[in-house]
Amino acid sequence: MSRSKSSHIPAPPPAINANVADLLGAWRIRLDPDLVVTAVTHRSFAYETGGIEHNERLEFLGDSVLSIIVTEYLYRKYDTFTEAQLSRMRGAIVSQQTLSEVARKMGLGDFILLGKGENLTGGRDRDSILCDTFEAMIGATYISHGLEPTRSVVESHLRPYLQNAVELGKSSDYKTTLQEYCSQAGLGEPIYESDSTGPDHARVFSATVSVGGVVIGRGESTSKKAAKSEAAKEGYFALTNQD
Repeated sequence: MSRSKSSHIPAPPPAINANVADLLGAWRIRLDPDLVVTAVTHRSFAYETGGIEHNERLEFLGDSVLSIIVTEYLYRKYDTFTEAQLSRMRGAIVSQQTLSEVARKMGLGDFILLGKGENLTGGRDRDSILCDTFEAMIGATYISHGLEPTRSVVESHLRPYLQNAVELGKSSDYKTTLQEYCSQAGLGEPIYESDSTGPDHARVFSATVSVGGVVIGRGESTSKKAAKSEAAKEGYFALTNQD
């Protein structure tokens, strides 16, 4: 699977799996092969091979298409839920964590075209890259087929998460959940502290949350927000398991 503007550009290094047919089989719909290559081309690879087109524009489109598909699904299925409840459910389903999980299950990482640096530092399995590529594939599908076929593809991949939307929504925002619990229990405001280690391209964030001067939860992730969320989750269950 390769793409170049002219013959003087060196042939790009192959993906783990360069078979477009295999990718489309996993994706569950036929697309133009050139558009597929754009969808799986990370900017690091594009820059190394002479500024060829990468997937960020398709990812931008796919993000919006995904949002409307999931929003409409939840709006129709959960007609008695409030805007806040629906928002939490949607946030959990379209999150980087969920989309990267789906991408891994279909083996999407094997098809991504990455620059040498990203390849060497585990970019093929990085949540952010998997999530962005998944959204780029949604964008490519929308360009090729329009909304309804894209809806079918998206819902087929996200079905387990859509079916579990209520529970996912309850647990998607642990910082808010912990804060509400602490307020109701008169425990005071949760206090977060965070730190990071490693080089810029492989930064790892760690966080703690304290209540009343006592650390009740710790978290670690590739983003500060996710690390704090993990800390809040651990802290919330630490408190509620004492009840």
